[in-house]
Amino acid sequence: MDKIPTPHNSAKLGDIANTVIMPGDPLRAKYIADNFLQDVSCYNEVRGMLGYTGYYKGIKISVQGSGMGCPSMGIYSRELFEFYGVNNIIRVGSAGKLNDSLSINDVLIATRSYTNSNYVRESLNSATNFVCANEELLEKSQNMVAIKNANVKFGPIYTSDVFYAEEKRLRELANTGVLAVEMETAALYANAVMLNKRALSVLTISDDALTKEGLSSIERQNSFNDMIKFVLELAANIEKE
Repeated sequence: MDKIPTPHNSAKLGDIANTVIMPGDPLRAKYIADNFLQDVSCYNEVRGMLGYTGYYKGIKISVQGSGMGCPSMGIYSRELFEFYGVNNIIRVGSAGKLNDSLSINDVLIATRSYTNSNYVRESLNSATNFVCANEELLEKSQNMVAIKNANVKFGPIYTSDVFYAEEKRLRELANTGVLAVEMETAALYANAVMLNKRALSVLTISDDALTKEGLSSIERQNSFNDMIKFVLELAANIEKE
Protein backbone atom coordinates (compact mmCIF):
# COMPACT_ATOMS: atom_id res chain seq x y z
CA MET A 1 0.00 0.00 0.00
CA ASP A 2 1.36 3.43 -0.93
CA LYS A 3 2.35 5.60 2.01
CA ILE A 4 0.18 8.65 2.63
CA PRO A 5 2.46 11.65 3.27
CA THR A 6 0.39 13.49 5.92
CA PRO A 7 -2.31 12.81 8.55
CA HIS A 8 -4.55 15.53 7.10
CA ASN A 9 -4.77 14.34 3.50
CA SER A 10 -5.55 10.87 2.17
CA ALA A 11 -4.14 11.62 -1.30
CA LYS A 12 -1.26 9.50 -2.53
CA LEU A 13 1.72 10.94 -4.36
CA GLY A 14 0.68 11.73 -7.91
CA ASP A 15 -2.99 12.28 -7.06
CA ILE A 16 -2.64 16.07 -6.84
CA ALA A 17 -1.83 18.37 -9.76
CA ASN A 18 1.11 20.76 -9.97
CA THR A 19 -1.30 23.69 -9.61
CA VAL A 20 -3.98 23.75 -6.90
CA ILE A 21 -6.88 26.17 -6.62
CA MET A 22 -7.64 26.66 -2.94
CA PRO A 23 -10.90 28.10 -1.60
CA GLY A 24 -11.36 28.37 2.13
CA ASP A 25 -14.68 26.54 2.08
CA PRO A 26 -14.39 22.85 1.08
CA LEU A 27 -17.92 23.02 -0.34
CA ARG A 28 -16.70 25.70 -2.72
CA ALA A 29 -14.00 23.22 -3.79
CA LYS A 30 -16.76 20.72 -4.54
CA TYR A 31 -18.71 23.38 -6.44
CA ILE A 32 -15.70 24.16 -8.63
CA ALA A 33 -14.99 20.48 -9.26
CA ASP A 34 -18.64 19.71 -10.09
CA ASN A 35 -19.20 22.68 -12.38
CA PHE A 36 -15.89 23.46 -14.05
CA LEU A 37 -13.72 20.32 -14.19
CA GLN A 38 -14.02 17.10 -16.16
CA ASP A 39 -13.02 13.53 -15.27
CA VAL A 40 -12.96 14.45 -11.59
CA SER A 41 -11.74 12.24 -8.78
CA CYS A 42 -11.96 13.04 -5.07
CA TYR A 43 -8.59 12.50 -3.40
CA ASN A 44 -9.36 13.77 0.10
CA GLU A 45 -12.24 13.71 2.58
CA VAL A 46 -10.22 13.74 5.81
CA ARG A 47 -11.73 16.20 8.33
CA GLY A 48 -14.18 17.22 5.60
CA MET A 49 -11.45 19.16 3.77
CA LEU A 50 -12.50 18.04 0.33
CA GLY A 51 -9.92 17.81 -2.45
CA TYR A 52 -10.44 16.98 -6.12
CA THR A 53 -8.34 16.53 -9.22
CA GLY A 54 -9.80 16.93 -12.69
CA TYR A 55 -9.19 18.53 -16.06
CA TYR A 56 -9.90 22.02 -17.30
CA LYS A 57 -9.63 22.30 -21.08
CA GLY A 58 -7.52 19.15 -21.00
CA ILE A 59 -5.14 20.43 -18.31
CA LYS A 60 -4.81 18.68 -14.95
CA ILE A 61 -5.86 20.94 -12.09
CA SER A 62 -6.63 20.24 -8.44
CA VAL A 63 -8.92 22.11 -6.08
CA GLN A 64 -8.98 21.76 -2.30
CA GLY A 65 -10.34 23.60 0.70
CA SER A 66 -7.97 25.30 3.12
CA GLY A 67 -10.29 25.94 6.04
CA MET A 68 -10.56 29.27 7.87
CA GLY A 69 -7.69 31.30 9.26
CA CYS A 70 -3.92 31.25 9.02
CA PRO A 71 -3.34 28.06 11.07
CA SER A 72 -5.60 25.97 8.83
CA MET A 73 -4.30 27.52 5.59
CA GLY A 74 -0.80 27.08 6.98
CA ILE A 75 -1.24 23.34 7.45
CA TYR A 76 -2.91 22.51 4.15
CA SER A 77 -0.89 24.73 1.85
CA ARG A 78 2.41 23.69 3.46
CA GLU A 79 1.58 20.02 3.07
CA LEU A 80 0.64 20.50 -0.58
CA PHE A 81 3.87 22.38 -1.26
CA GLU A 82 6.23 20.28 0.85
CA PHE A 83 4.88 16.73 0.75
CA TYR A 84 2.90 16.53 -2.49
CA GLY A 85 5.23 18.49 -4.77
CA VAL A 86 2.70 21.18 -5.64
CA ASN A 87 4.41 24.25 -7.12
CA ASN A 88 1.52 26.71 -7.49
CA ILE A 89 -1.40 27.47 -5.18
CA ILE A 90 -3.99 30.07 -6.10
CA ARG A 91 -6.35 31.00 -3.31
CA VAL A 92 -9.91 31.81 -4.37
CA GLY A 93 -11.66 33.42 -1.46
CA SER A 94 -13.87 36.17 -0.15
CA ALA A 95 -12.93 39.44 1.49
CA GLY A 96 -14.59 42.42 3.12
CA LYS A 97 -13.90 45.74 1.46
CA LEU A 98 -12.32 48.62 3.36
CA ASN A 99 -12.08 51.08 0.48
CA ASP A 100 -14.71 52.83 -1.62
CA SER A 101 -12.80 51.98 -4.81
CA LEU A 102 -14.23 48.47 -4.45
CA SER A 103 -17.80 47.20 -4.78
CA ILE A 104 -19.42 43.95 -3.72
CA ASN A 105 -18.63 41.19 -6.27
CA ASP A 106 -15.46 42.94 -7.48
CA VAL A 107 -12.44 40.66 -7.97
CA LEU A 108 -9.24 41.72 -6.19
CA ILE A 109 -5.77 40.19 -6.43
CA ALA A 110 -3.68 40.67 -3.30
CA THR A 111 -0.27 42.12 -4.19
CA ARG A 112 0.78 41.82 -0.56
CA SER A 113 -0.83 40.99 2.76
CA TYR A 114 -0.29 42.81 6.03
CA THR A 115 -1.30 40.82 9.08
CA ASN A 116 -1.77 40.69 12.84
CA SER A 117 -1.05 36.95 12.75
CA ASN A 118 2.20 35.57 14.13
CA TYR A 119 2.32 33.10 11.25
CA VAL A 120 4.55 35.22 9.02
CA ARG A 121 7.01 36.06 11.80
CA GLU A 122 7.20 32.47 13.06
CA SER A 123 7.47 30.87 9.61
CA LEU A 124 9.96 33.28 8.11
CA ASN A 125 11.82 34.18 11.31
CA SER A 126 11.12 37.78 10.44
CA ALA A 127 10.06 40.90 12.28
CA THR A 128 7.92 42.10 9.37
CA ASN A 129 4.12 42.08 9.43
CA PHE A 130 3.60 41.63 5.70
CA VAL A 131 4.39 39.18 2.90
CA CYS A 132 4.10 39.59 -0.87
CA ALA A 133 2.54 37.60 -3.68
CA ASN A 134 4.83 35.63 -5.97
CA GLU A 135 6.09 38.05 -8.60
CA GLU A 136 5.83 35.58 -11.49
CA LEU A 137 2.21 34.68 -10.77
CA LEU A 138 1.37 38.32 -10.16
CA GLU A 139 2.83 39.27 -13.54
CA LYS A 140 0.99 36.44 -15.27
CA SER A 141 -2.29 37.57 -13.72
CA GLN A 142 -1.65 41.18 -14.77
CA ASN A 143 -0.95 40.06 -18.33
CA MET A 144 -4.16 38.02 -18.40
CA VAL A 145 -6.18 40.98 -17.12
CA ALA A 146 -4.74 43.14 -19.90
CA ILE A 147 -5.34 40.55 -22.63
CA LYS A 148 -8.89 39.72 -21.55
CA ASN A 149 -9.75 43.26 -20.44
CA ALA A 150 -11.01 41.65 -17.26
CA ASN A 151 -12.51 43.66 -14.45
CA VAL A 152 -9.90 42.66 -11.87
CA LYS A 153 -8.19 44.99 -9.42
CA PHE A 154 -4.85 44.75 -7.62
CA GLY A 155 -3.70 46.02 -4.25
CA PRO A 156 -2.69 45.33 -0.65
CA ILE A 157 -4.96 43.53 1.78
CA TYR A 158 -5.00 42.69 5.49
CA THR A 159 -5.08 39.15 6.84
CA SER A 160 -6.63 39.14 10.29
CA ASP A 161 -6.84 36.53 13.03
CA VAL A 162 -9.93 38.33 14.34
CA PHE A 163 -13.14 37.88 12.35
CA TYR A 164 -15.28 40.07 14.63
CA ALA A 165 -12.95 43.06 14.63
CA GLU A 166 -14.10 46.29 16.24
CA GLU A 167 -15.25 49.02 13.85
CA LYS A 168 -12.58 51.38 15.21
CA ARG A 169 -9.86 48.90 14.23
CA LEU A 170 -11.34 48.40 10.77
CA ARG A 171 -11.39 52.15 10.19
CA GLU A 172 -7.77 52.36 11.29
CA LEU A 173 -6.91 49.68 8.74
CA ALA A 174 -8.83 51.49 6.02
CA ASN A 175 -6.78 54.61 6.71
CA THR A 176 -3.53 52.70 6.08
CA GLY A 177 -4.47 52.09 2.45
CA VAL A 178 -5.25 48.37 2.55
CA LEU A 179 -8.22 47.62 0.31
CA ALA A 180 -9.84 44.63 1.99
CA VAL A 181 -9.64 42.23 4.92
CA GLU A 182 -9.70 38.41 5.02
CA MET A 183 -8.12 35.60 7.06
CA GLU A 184 -5.84 33.29 5.04
CA THR A 185 -3.60 34.98 2.47
CA ALA A 186 -0.64 35.85 4.72
CA ALA A 187 -0.12 32.21 5.69
CA LEU A 188 -0.27 31.06 2.08
CA TYR A 189 2.21 33.70 0.95
CA ALA A 190 4.54 32.94 3.88
CA ASN A 191 4.61 29.23 3.05
CA ALA A 192 5.35 29.97 -0.59
CA VAL A 193 8.27 32.24 0.35
CA MET A 194 9.61 29.76 2.91
CA LEU A 195 9.52 26.80 0.51
CA ASN A 196 10.45 28.67 -2.69
CA LYS A 197 7.05 27.97 -4.25
CA ARG A 198 4.51 30.24 -5.96
CA ALA A 199 1.25 31.57 -4.54
CA LEU A 200 -1.40 34.10 -5.46
CA SER A 201 -4.58 35.17 -3.67
CA VAL A 202 -7.61 36.10 -5.79
CA LEU A 203 -10.58 37.41 -3.82
CA THR A 204 -14.17 38.34 -4.48
CA ILE A 205 -15.50 41.20 -2.37
CA SER A 206 -18.36 39.55 -0.52
CA ASP A 207 -19.22 42.32 1.91
CA ASP A 208 -18.44 45.77 3.19
CA ALA A 209 -16.41 45.25 6.37
CA LEU A 210 -17.63 48.56 7.79
CA THR A 211 -21.33 48.64 6.89
CA LYS A 212 -21.78 44.83 7.00
CA GLU A 213 -23.72 44.88 3.73
CA GLY A 214 -22.94 41.71 1.82
CA LEU A 215 -23.72 38.35 0.27
CA SER A 216 -25.28 35.38 2.07
CA SER A 217 -23.22 32.25 2.78
CA ILE A 218 -24.99 30.41 -0.06
CA GLU A 219 -24.29 33.28 -2.47
CA ARG A 220 -20.62 33.22 -1.44
CA GLN A 221 -20.44 29.48 -2.07
CA ASN A 222 -22.11 29.45 -5.46
CA SER A 223 -21.90 32.85 -7.13
CA PHE A 224 -18.19 33.58 -7.49
CA ASN A 225 -18.14 32.32 -11.05
CA ASP A 226 -16.27 35.26 -12.59
CA MET A 227 -13.39 34.77 -10.16
CA ILE A 228 -13.40 31.01 -10.63
CA LYS A 229 -13.30 31.24 -14.43
CA PHE A 230 -10.48 33.78 -14.30
CA VAL A 231 -8.43 31.62 -11.96
CA LEU A 232 -8.99 28.46 -13.98
CA GLU A 233 -7.77 30.25 -17.12
CA LEU A 234 -4.77 31.50 -15.17
CA ALA A 235 -4.02 28.02 -13.85
CA ALA A 236 -4.27 26.55 -17.34
CA ASN A 237 -1.85 29.14 -18.69
CA ILE A 238 0.58 28.42 -15.86
CA GLU A 239 0.54 24.73 -16.69
CA LYS A 240 1.23 25.47 -20.37
CA GLU A 241 4.61 27.03 -19.46
